[in-house]
Amino acid sequence: MKVGVLALQGDVREHISALIACGVEALPVRRLSELAEVDALVLPGGESTTIAQLAETFGIFGAIKSRIVSGMPVYGSCAGMILLADEILDAKAGQKTFGGLDITVRRNAFGRQVDSFESDLEFKDGSNQLIQAVFIRAPWVERVGPEVEVLASIDSHPVAVRSRTLLATSFHPELTGDHRIHQYFVENVARPAIEKVQ
Repeated sequence: MKVGVLALQGDVREHISALIACGVEALPVRRLSELAEVDALVLPGGESTTIAQLAETFGIFGAIKSRIVSGMPVYGSCAGMILLADEILDAKAGQKTFGGLDITVRRNAFGRQVDSFESDLEFKDGSNQLIQAVFIRAPWVERVGPEVEVLASIDSHPVAVRSRTLLATSFHPELTGDHRIHQYFVENVARPAIEKVQ
């Protein structure tokens, strides 16, 4: 399995390291030819409007959107969650998303950079171990569609969700050294979807 990390902004190296630790081949994706090589994709944190604009500049925005529609497994963290959401609250004028995930997110819901924090969360992966979550200018989910499963919450606000081949978290697991979110994506989201079409 090859998993790409959209390498336009954000914690690209950290996501690649986490994916390699999960036993998959991971590579940066900036071009159409690189996107065509991968079975699944990670959308890292950063600034969601900037990532969308850069994806258009690099000519891959439409291709990513099409691959999501056709069932490519995608994991989005922080800004990546916003980029997967079908609806954004407090969006910048003209802000675009790849979409595909039937959720409404609120940008910077937990506050600005100075309001960043860490929290231990219960994550519904069948383990009783808490996950250390790092929130940096993070969104939260205000609405989930009927086919969206909530995997973790803070104060009744969903911060990790899944729908079929899409996984999204408000937080940055790539910054903690705990690879359970990436492992969950690889084993529970990406691998079954890829094996189904092979």
